[in-house]
Amino acid sequence: MLRGFYTAASGMMAQQRYQEALGNNIANMNTPGFKADQATIRSFPEMLIQAQGNKQLPTKNNFKVPFNQTIGSINTGVYVQEFVPDFAQGDIRETGIGTDLALVQVNVPDENGGLFFRVQNEAGEERLTRNGNFTIDGDGYLVTNQGYYVLSSTGEPIQPGGPHFNVTDTGILQAETQTVPLGIAYTADVNGLIKEGDNLYAGEAGAVPAGAEFNVRQGFLEGSNVDAARTMTEMMNAYRSFELNQRVLKAYDESLGKAVSEIGRLG
Repeated sequence: MLRGFYTAASGMMAQQRYQEALGNNIANMNTPGFKADQATIRSFPEMLIQAQGNKQLPTKNNFKVPFNQTIGSINTGVYVQEFVPDFAQGDIRETGIGTDLALVQVNVPDENGGLFFRVQNEAGEERLTRNGNFTIDGDGYLVTNQGYYVLSSTGEPIQPGGPHFNVTDTGILQAETQTVPLGIAYTADVNGLIKEGDNLYAGEAGAVPAGAEFNVRQGFLEGSNVDAARTMTEMMNAYRSFELNQRVLKAYDESLGKAVSEIGRLG
């Protein structure tokens, strides 16, 4: 009975975590460049149950021999193994704001490859992002909305001096005083990236390889790739699964209560 109790409880916990991920996706539905999280739910590893005991032999000294009897396999429920971002391209929408940049991925040589803007976080470490909702700070640097520097192809912060600059389709920023290639990085496997806060990703990335095709569109933003209708449907399914496990848990709890109160009283 306790095994079923733990199985139902683990199912409730898994659906709760799944619901939290879906809620985060909905909350970021309007965040530029946001990539929806997908949960992977798996069962706990199976365990082989064996009965151990002693068998008494019909001898003068009643000699006992230990034995193992295989009963079968069992697992004790499910859990959320990890959350994996979906790196599919979001919709491109026009904003008309010159500091907004959309990175449109046309073709990459690797099946799981991806292109990103290079930025510098508050600790001075390089990170990757698809959120091109940039602005100009008080010192004239091109930064993200969180104040992180947007980097050039050489890894230096870009300082156009003001919001009046042009960006070509190939990612060349042209200001009055300088011409700077935007830092656009490529990773062969986006699934190896680690998702951090503020729409940033950590992981290995290098220069754009030959064969990779992309466009940088100024005055446009890549929207999130959250499918609102699908996400709401998944939230309802997760809620129903949580309720079902809750009912099972309640039934086990009532059975345990009867075992303690009624069966114990008979003894």
